[in-house]
Amino acid sequence: MRVPLAMDVVKAAAEQHGVCVRPFTMEVGDPDTGELRYVAVPCGSTVESVCGPCATKARALRITQCREGWHLDHEPDFTPEPPSADQAELLTLRADLFTAYQQAVQDGELGEAEDLRDEITRTDDELRQLGMRGRLPSPDAPAKQAVKRSTKRRQDAPDLPRRKVAKTTLGREYAGKYRPSMFVTLTLDTYGRVHDDGTPVDPGAYDYRRAARARRTCRRHRLR
Repeated sequence: MRVPLAMDVVKAAAEQHGVCVRPFTMEVGDPDTGELRYVAVPCGSTVESVCGPCATKARALRITQCREGWHLDHEPDFTPEPPSADQAELLTLRADLFTAYQQAVQDGELGEAEDLRDEITRTDDELRQLGMRGRLPSPDAPAKQAVKRSTKRRQDAPDLPRRKVAKTTLGREYAGKYRPSMFVTLTLDTYGRVHDDGTPVDPGAYDYRRAARARRTCRRHRLR
């Protein structure tokens, strides 16, 4: 019984190499080929008792973000750059290859179709190297089926109130100069067991002084 379990050995090895000790298994499908495979995704926990490596990575990332000052005081500009002449020329070539590939598949010329498909893949790689983002349609992509919704909203129900959404990424500013990126919740230790109505189970052991001091302090520093 003193011999360590296999799970303990695996956990120790994962912590030694900084790997998540409780990853999630996700099924990933390739939309082009339809192939399914399973990948391990880190849990991303920020609690060290749950997963030490993930908590350490999250803490290091937060420290880096705070040190580099990632809080902006102005709205960033995300206006995309206009397409270049090389990108437009390559995309035109890809469209011609796409048409030729479909024609070769209809004529049953599988060898030529395979060569055209490889040429389309190389063209996509060149487009990404030129700085184009987004996914282009695959030559063998199946036709998308229309999404059928099984439920409809009741017409006699009133519209729910909606808040106006502002197109901004900046956080709210407090006191004219503070823009926090997170709020911290502090959970105080218990002052003693209580009944359902809030009265102490053992009045002699209940810490009334610390409860009153904590209540007064929290009320004084409450966010407004």
